[in-house]
Amino acid sequence: MKAVKYLFALWAGVLIYALLSVIFGAKGISAYRQLQHEQEKQEANIENLKFINRELEDTVNSLLYDKDTLTVFARQQGYASPHERFIRIVGLGGTQKLKNSAGELIAAAEPQYIPDRTLRIIAFCTVISIFVCMVVFDFMKFLRER
Repeated sequence: MKAVKYLFALWAGVLIYALLSVIFGAKGISAYRQLQHEQEKQEANIENLKFINRELEDTVNSLLYDKDTLTVFARQQGYASPHERFIRIVGLGGTQKLKNSAGELIAAAEPQYIPDRTLRIIAFCTVISIFVCMVVFDFMKFLRER
């Protein structure tokens, strides 16, 4: 029956390893939550890119099919029709160039987790600690009975 008592140390180590793996391991709850957060960031970025794409498509369609829009856009870029002349005053900033954003590159971050080797070391140290405590308690009990 004493040997069964020492198997408790082994069982506790396996339990500690399993719990730590489920919570902090590479495929554990913590890594899963981090991946969910990254997915939400990527989905928000995709929605932003779709919005930018719609705006750019609208701008292209306006430039292709609306002559007045094309004229205004050309003037904003610093162009004029053959019968027009520009007067530029140096030092006032010149023409304003339109800048369209093409979106933002968001790289997905790797989830942070405790390596399996570290979890095994923690579990092994737990087994050794419990085993040593049991041996010490048994030895103290043996000395008291003597």
